[in-house]
Amino acid sequence: MSPHKIAVIGFGKIAADQHVPAIAGDPDFTLEGSVSRSGTGPAPNFTSHTDLLAAIKDIDCAAITTPPGPRYGIARDCIGAGLHLLLEKPPTVTLGEIEELAELAKAKGVTLFTSWHAQANAAVTKAAELLKGQRVAEMRITWHEDVHKWHPGQQWVWESGGFGVFDPGINAFSIATAIFPGKLFARDAVLTVPSNAQNPIAVEATFDSPAADGPLTVSLDWRKTDGEEWTIAIRLADGRTIELREGGKRLFVNGQEQEAQGPGEYPELYRRFAELLDRRESHVDTEPLRLVADTLLVGRRTSTDPITM
Repeated sequence: MSPHKIAVIGFGKIAADQHVPAIAGDPDFTLEGSVSRSGTGPAPNFTSHTDLLAAIKDIDCAAITTPPGPRYGIARDCIGAGLHLLLEKPPTVTLGEIEELAELAKAKGVTLFTSWHAQANAAVTKAAELLKGQRVAEMRITWHEDVHKWHPGQQWVWESGGFGVFDPGINAFSIATAIFPGKLFARDAVLTVPSNAQNPIAVEATFDSPAADGPLTVSLDWRKTDGEEWTIAIRLADGRTIELREGGKRLFVNGQEQEAQGPGEYPELYRRFAELLDRRESHVDTEPLRLVADTLLVGRRTSTDPITM
């Protein structure tokens, strides 16, 4: 079978660092073009997705790696043109948008893949297997990092639809919803919002679940200039502990690290995308986005000092 001809729409840091190398290393894909507002990216490069769709007629799929705001409109146009799609996380700004895209993709007969990259770690898959059917005594999600390090100068994260600290925090939610042995519900949250922003810089939240007997707590913070941490720590009812560290890359059971080998997040995502394309199937996972939306709905806002980017 010939490789799929793919374009990357939204050529920025995540596309350059992750998507392009993953595509280059996967024999199931060849990169045929890119889109960026700046006019930079793998040739041929276009400044709009409509120009790309008009100029390149033989591509059959695209990875949309723009900020979340414009993704729905771009994806809708691409589905209309018959392209299979991989959407960077979060797939859209709202649940309604991704539900509509799923319906459009089904009607058009194309694949739609919501690619939660943190779920693609081998350690996450192994943790899900260990947690299946278990009772949880408690869980603590700690996602602390420095916004100036990871989003330098990116004002869009603070604007409506930009997600704020939920931009990295949704990675934690994608892991939690993938591994937890029951549905998670947001019950309470404090959203700390800079006085000049629309989105929170920090969140402290409480979840619950029919599969849990104790506290499920979340701490997201974009103000950590040292001691960054991306950890999900779980204690089971039988006393065992299961901990995912480094954003889901490392798994510890009762304090002992477990073997969990895989190709890496983005190579694994493109392997899964190729499998979906071969089967003409879609995979649309809205649970991480639903959990963000629910946390915002139950959250209480508090103001803090303005953010300088």
